[in-house]
Amino acid sequence: MNTRSPGKVRGKRKGTRKLKKKLLLLPGTFSICRLESNASIPEWALSGGFSSITRTAEELSVVCAQDQVPPGIQRQDGWKALQVEGPLDFSLTGVLASLTDPLAKEGISVFAISTYDTDYLLVKEKQLEGAIQALRGEGYEINKDRGRGGFETRPYGVRSKK
Repeated sequence: MNTRSPGKVRGKRKGTRKLKKKLLLLPGTFSICRLESNASIPEWALSGGFSSITRTAEELSVVCAQDQVPPGIQRQDGWKALQVEGPLDFSLTGVLASLTDPLAKEGISVFAISTYDTDYLLVKEKQLEGAIQALRGEGYEINKDRGRGGFETRPYGVRSKK
């Protein structure tokens, strides 16, 4: 598990760096799927802008766009994804803890994914607003991805004045 922290660390070039408390709400709804450990990676798992595939001795786990998963697959639907602004330095510790602790206090379940550059937190769609409130209470800014690389400039949930 990635244990990077929001504290200060030595940067590669100058002085110190600390975690930017910015999250991006990815578009779409996701499924977390389980296949047999010896299964081939299915084509549908590679569709869409965000997917994660993990193989262990016990299973092949796939996280992908919910609308890409065919019937008959063991899965949990209805997840929304929050991306930590990255890239994150590998020397950071406690990044996931800084996100999951406030959510745990609110009884919000999470599914975490770490990549080379950053971390992702998936929360059930029905708990998204509560998760956003809890994370904002910890100083996180949450922005919304409009798709195709276009990002909202105002924080998620804040309406523009007309």
